[in-house]
Amino acid sequence: MDMKNYFGMHPKAAVAFSGGTDSAFLLYQASKYAKEVQAWYFLTPFQHEQEAEDARRFCDQLGVKLNILKEDILGQPDVKKNDSQRCYYCKKAMFLSLKQACEKAGFSEVMEGTNASDSPEGRPGYRALQELGILSPLRLCGLTKSEIRRLSKEAGLFTAAKPSNSCLATRIPEGMEITKELLDKVAACEKVMTELGFSDFRVRVRGNERKDTGLIQVPEDQIQKAAMLHREVTAGMEGYFQNILLDLRPREGVD
Repeated sequence: MDMKNYFGMHPKAAVAFSGGTDSAFLLYQASKYAKEVQAWYFLTPFQHEQEAEDARRFCDQLGVKLNILKEDILGQPDVKKNDSQRCYYCKKAMFLSLKQACEKAGFSEVMEGTNASDSPEGRPGYRALQELGILSPLRLCGLTKSEIRRLSKEAGLFTAAKPSNSCLATRIPEGMEITKELLDKVAACEKVMTELGFSDFRVRVRGNERKDTGLIQVPEDQIQKAAMLHREVTAGMEGYFQNILLDLRPREGVD
C-alpha cells in the first residue's frame, strides 16, 4: 500500500508531530492526500526548544494547523523514577491525552511516525502505542528511514537531513530519577554544542549520586574537533557540570 491509498482509506488525519524527519514526512503526505489534517505537538521538558520552533515552521509551510499539548510528564511518578519501562509509561500517558484531545476535535484516529526501519522489539513505547490503537502509516506502507530521507529531500522538506533527536530523558541513566533541573542542564549543554557546530551528538548525565558529570558523545568524524575546541566546550558547560568528559568511542545509535 502507498501513502495516497492509505489516506484514501483514512481521510481524517490527526498526526502526532515531533518536528523530526519521520513525523514531518508523514504530515507532509497527510497534507497532500488526506481530506482533513491537523498536527499535535507535545510540549514537555523532554524536548529542546528548537524542536517546537521547527514544528511551528514546518506546519506554517504546509498550511496545517498545529495544536500544542502541554504535558506535565514529570508529574507521572512512573516516568520520573526512570526504570526500564519509562518509555512505556511516558507514551501511554501522553498518547492517551492526545487521543482525548483529538476526539474532541473530531478525529477518531491518531497517527505517529514510526517507520519500517524501527524494530518494535524491545521498545516499550511502541507497545504503549499499540495498546492505545495508534496508527503507524509509514511502517504499514513499508517506508524505511533512508527512503523517507530521500523522498523528503525530493519534496524539498527542510527536515530531510535532520539528525535523529531522541527525548532528553534518554540522556539520564536508567534508575536515576529524572528532574527538571537535570533536563535543563542537558538542554543547555547541548545548545552549547550546537552553537559550536556539532551535530548528531549527545550530552549524557553521569556521576552516580552527585550527578556532577556531563559525558559528551559525538560521531567519529567530530571527535578531533571536540578535542580541538575543548576550551570553548568547557567554558560553555562548566556552569552546569563539575566534570566534563569526552567519550573517545564514537557515538552510534539513535538514542
